[in-house]
Amino acid sequence: MPSRTFRLDAPLDLRLTLGPLLRGSGDPTTRLWSNRAVRATRTADGPATIELVVAGDQLRAGAWGPAAEVVLDGGAALAGLDDDRTGFVPGRGLVGELDRRLPGLRIGRTGAVLEILVPTILEQKVTGMEARRSYRGLIARWGEPAPGPFGLRLLPMPEVLAAIPYHQFHPLGVERRRADLIRTVGARAARFEEIVGLPRDDAYRRLRALPGIGPWTAAEVALRALGDADAVSVGDFHLPNLVSFALAGEPRGTDARMLELLEPYRGQRGRVIRLLEASGIWPPAYGPRFPIRSIAAI
Repeated sequence: MPSRTFRLDAPLDLRLTLGPLLRGSGDPTTRLWSNRAVRATRTADGPATIELVVAGDQLRAGAWGPAAEVVLDGGAALAGLDDDRTGFVPGRGLVGELDRRLPGLRIGRTGAVLEILVPTILEQKVTGMEARRSYRGLIARWGEPAPGPFGLRLLPMPEVLAAIPYHQFHPLGVERRRADLIRTVGARAARFEEIVGLPRDDAYRRLRALPGIGPWTAAEVALRALGDADAVSVGDFHLPNLVSFALAGEPRGTDARMLELLEPYRGQRGRVIRLLEASGIWPPAYGPRFPIRSIAAI
């Protein structure tokens, strides 16, 4: 088993840093603890599983599979060790307090676009519970065991995703629009993976060039796959309320109000959002919840 060791010059909390990658506690591709993480992935050189462990002032990485060396090369980026805080001025208010309280939170990047894009598409306009159920079902049926001793599974290969007929998505609770979009991104996987090497604006343009991928989906992918510390998921059901409540004491907010409150942090707005999400702050709940539905039995 090849391995690497990285020196830490600041605290690192793997649960906080890699938390956005976890699609529920039953995610078949990822396991997270505060000082340990295991993740299965595909690369151009084949599949691999990487294990990250924080031990004192070191990050130890081990890997299994044909692409073990490739994922080890990306281990530091995955853990946010090259996270760029340039221009981030948290100030003395809540954001500054959270930044001091959560020093182990970093912005990492997977460099694997399709593995982020597919579950993000499944999360479009449905509850998290529905999306996680669909994601687990997709991997259980068409994925495959990941390398290593952890019992993880891999997202189906792009060509497999592209070939799944709609009627087989239906029992997973995925309607035709999202099913067709997943099949399309599977067929165009190589074009999407190329955005890792593009400038930020070009990457967003390529993502959003496909109908069905709007600002919310593009930002969710850019944060996780590209490590975009300025990603803002405009169109999110809960996020405007969280930002408005945390930064202005307003229990309900709009996208416009959210962007107004985040403007002083432009360039690092995604980092501020991650700090707020990890804070435990939540606006008061009243009114109807977004309904949980299922189309599988229709």
